Amino acid sequence: MGKGPGLYTDIGKKARDLLYKDYQSDQKFTITTYSPTGVAITSTGIKKGQLFLADVNTQLKKKNITTDIKVDTNSNLSTTITLDEPAPGLKTIFSFKVPDQRSGKFEAQYLHEHAGISSSIGLTANPVVNFSGVIGSNSLALGTDVSFDTKSGNFTKYNAGFSFSNADLVASLTLNDKGDSLNASYYHIVNPLTNSAVGAEVTHSFSTNVNTITVGTQHAVDPLTTVKARVNNSGKVSALIQHEWRPKSFLTVSGEVDSKAIDKTAKVGLSLALKP
Repeated sequence: MGKGPGLYTDIGKKARDLLYKDYQSDQKFTITTYSPTGVAITSTGIKKGQLFLADVNTQLKKKNITTDIKVDTNSNLSTTITLDEPAPGLKTIFSFKVPDQRSGKFEAQYLHEHAGISSSIGLTANPVVNFSGVIGSNSLALGTDVSFDTKSGNFTKYNAGFSFSNADLVASLTLNDKGDSLNASYYHIVNPLTNSAVGAEVTHSFSTNVNTITVGTQHAVDPLTTVKARVNNSGKVSALIQHEWRPKSFLTVSGEVDSKAIDKTAKVGLSLALKP
């Protein structure tokens, strides 16, 4: 793990990635190409039932400035400009989307060995202001995430979280949805040589008194092939196999079946990502 507690979004990330990353029920194709000048062009197509969505992202890096420009099938133009380390540990991000006039946002991130801070503000007359901060170390971290709408004068989000980690275990506890839900997650490396790990997540909603439990595992069959599986207390069982058939190019096949409704058709997803 990196030195320091990281950002608030890093709390529970290990377990979330194990349980949810790369699972999908759609067909997705991504191809990345590079021009002689170093411009990266990534084209993505996703088929959701009878609906087909696509976008093209162009990324240009020059020294410590990265510019991303994305155009999608809904005629939206998104631009993100990232300035990496204008000062030690600092990163600034400016983004906006056309034609959404309220989408402009400026964000600053600062990483220190004992703190991680991220703050953003919307570039409008009455912006939404977000602040998240974490203090601690790479072993213990305590943080909060708050958003305030200056137009309505209300807090739109206030969350808090705690995480503990060592060489092979990461545990976290977060209070989300304005205090309405409590989430506990656990990630444990069983065998680092085969990238074998287990994880679990338990979420309790105070308003509905409903618990959601998800457990999962992953294992590297060989250096290029990884299998993952998960199940939740609703009876939904999911699995995937991901193969790196060439460097940085992945083929992923995933499926989900509802064990409480076997008569329903299983969901199958396919993802192909190609990089030179």
